[in-house]
Amino acid sequence: MVCLKPEFRPMTLVDIPAVLRVERASFTNPWTRQAFYNELAYNQFAHYTVAEKEGHVIGYAGMWLILDEAHITNIAIHPDFRGSGAGEALMEYLMEWARSSGAKSMTLEVRVSNRAAQNLYRKKGFESMGIRPRYYTDNQEDALIMWTKLGGGSDEQEGQYPRTGN
Repeated sequence: MVCLKPEFRPMTLVDIPAVLRVERASFTNPWTRQAFYNELAYNQFAHYTVAEKEGHVIGYAGMWLILDEAHITNIAIHPDFRGSGAGEALMEYLMEWARSSGAKSMTLEVRVSNRAAQNLYRKKGFESMGIRPRYYTDNQEDALIMWTKLGGGSDEQEGQYPRTGN
């Protein structure tokens, strides 16, 4: 598949139907329309982005920026566009947006069985830092907690991540 970098822009309420199509094609326990609405309309910490090709939403991602930490809440590329480099481009966009917004570190959870996503995250500098037992409600699968530093100043202590409870 040819890698044509998607365009990125902030998600709006009008994007919810297209985002739900990506969500439902990607996850066994998809978020609801109301969940996305609440994130966009009420969550002051939330930043959601859509990835578009030729005016069509092919993916999206959400994160919360709290103080100097960015937490990726969800990220998905429609199955028809996986393997095209769109997921990696979206991760790079998120990491740069978080960095430019003052985040020093970034975290996410990923299914322990989702090796493809884990490989992408490791490629982007994420490290495994713990497990959240029975995190996923659809099948009680554990989540791997991953963190990365977003670069920056010499005041950062190398290798120091926020503590995560198990």
